[in-house]
Amino acid sequence: MSNANPLLQQPKRRISPGIIVVVVLVLALAGGVGVQYYRGHSKVEVTSNGRPEPTVITGPGTSGKGVTVGKAGAKVNIDLYLDFRCPHCAEFEEASGSTIDKLVQDGTATLTYWPLQFVNPDASPRLANAFAAAAANGKALSFADEMYGDFSKSWTTDQLIELGKQLGVGDEKFQQALQGNTYAGWLESVGKAADDRGVTGTPTVYVNGKQLPTDQLSSEGLQNAVDAVAS
Repeated sequence: MSNANPLLQQPKRRISPGIIVVVVLVLALAGGVGVQYYRGHSKVEVTSNGRPEPTVITGPGTSGKGVTVGKAGAKVNIDLYLDFRCPHCAEFEEASGSTIDKLVQDGTATLTYWPLQFVNPDASPRLANAFAAAAANGKALSFADEMYGDFSKSWTTDQLIELGKQLGVGDEKFQQALQGNTYAGWLESVGKAADDRGVTGTPTVYVNGKQLPTDQLSSEGLQNAVDAVAS
């Protein structure tokens, strides 16, 4: 028979706050590693197949010139300075991408991409180079839309190659352009041209040479600017 007094509480083991902090940090680090793994290894799923791809009027490689797509002779040209790792560019694409696509597809405007590479020193140049390689194969708009469409993805070289394959441009030449950073020199010239024009951030948009104010970087603001020129 036990002589323990049931009215007396048994001493409880005290957990050190330090142990709790360590556990929380370990869980946070594990979660971060898991997210990074997913971003770098997640499956590439293309949603733009079957959509009309505008003609590449000016491809990558011409020093100081962006990539222009659309129908030659359009009354309006939209210059879009972007960085494929810029979250604000992704937001602009989400808000205005369908408007731009329609303007290009119906012949109202041509679109000139100016891919810059300063947001992320590692990823921005890699994605800009991949875009150039895709544009050289006639897939500028779809490739750009897909990268922004899954902005959370790391877009490793393997994922970019897979994207190219799903868009029908993932041949050996395309892969070599990605792995060899073929368009590095051209991208430097694009960056210099942007500096010379006074572009200081992304996204920056010009409609027929007139810069769109920051508070007009929206689907409605862009449409209004185009209408003012095209009417």
